[in-house]
Parts: sequence; C-alpha cells; structure tokens
Amino acid sequence: MNLFGNSIATLERGLDYSTTKGKVISQNIANVDTPNYKSKNVRFQDIFAEAQASSLQASRTDNRHFEFKNKGMQTGVFNYSGFRYRHDGNGVDMDKEQADLATNQIYYHALVDRLNGKFNTLQNVIKGGR
Repeated sequence: MNLFGNSIATLERGLDYSTTKGKVISQNIANVDTPNYKSKNVRFQDIFAEAQASSLQASRTDNRHFEFKNKGMQTGVFNYSGFRYRHDGNGVDMDKEQADLATNQIYYHALVDRLNGKFNTLQNVIKGGR
C-alpha cells in the first residue's frame, strides 16, 4: 500500500542531491588555499536524469521497439578544469561557495520540513486522528 505515492521517494532523492552538493561545497571551502585545486559543482539535471533512468521500467512487446537502457550515469559532480581564480591556480571563489552553501542549507531544511510533514500526517492517520 502506497500512502503518499512517490512523494517520499522524491523527497529522499532531493535530500540525496542536497547532501552531495553540501559535501562538494565543503570540499571546495576546505581546499580554498590548495594550489591548483579546481572548484567542483553538482548538476541537478544529471542527478535527476540518473534517478529517472534507474526507476524506469519498460518491456519490449515487439522487436521493432526501441530498447530501454539504463546508461548508469556517474554522479553529477564535475570540475571547472580550465578555471583559475587566483595566481596559484586555485579555482575556488569563497564568496560564491558561501552563497551556494547558504542556498543549499535552505533547500535541505525545506525538504526536511516537508518530509516531517509527510511523517506527521502518517502518524496522525495511524493514531486515528487523535
């Protein structure tokens, strides 16, 4: 029995994305003084496409139909390889990283609040509305 449809799974994938983005931002901040370190970022579109591809179920009823293949994309983390922010080759812009961190924290907490709402609704249903 699926009470909430795919909403909890979708919120879980959003939390996975936010956690990955938080790790990447923290890694960038930690390496702000490392020479030749290139800033990393996370692309939501890649992670979203990966999640959709992994959950896609299809069967071919005719040999003329296209095959559905899960291409097993890597995570959406990528480097800014040609970007140099300072003379020592470091590519971390601290102001941008701090702004991205704040944005990611707001996004993460919004997802957690929404997930708490789902679980509170489920708890209310289990208790019979009391």
